[in-house]
Amino acid sequence: MLQDLKGKKVLLAITGSIAAYKSAALCRSLVKSGADVKVIMTPSATKFISALTMATLSKHDVHTEVVSNESWNNHV
Repeated sequence: MLQDLKGKKVLLAITGSIAAYKSAALCRSLVKSGADVKVIMTPSATKFISALTMATLSKHDVHTEVVSNESWNNHV
């Protein structure tokens, strides 16, 4: 088990690789150790593990796109 991570913030970035499936266990361990885990995934990563799975484990929404169509972006 990981050391006590209470109060720590972790950004878990997942890319499209066969090793992406291991990120679920890592996320679970980080959360269990007290870390606040937020997840970002490339679209390719979602072919190996679902964003819903990672959202459930991290208890946060998962971002899979650089630009959100649901919010205003301050650039051209």
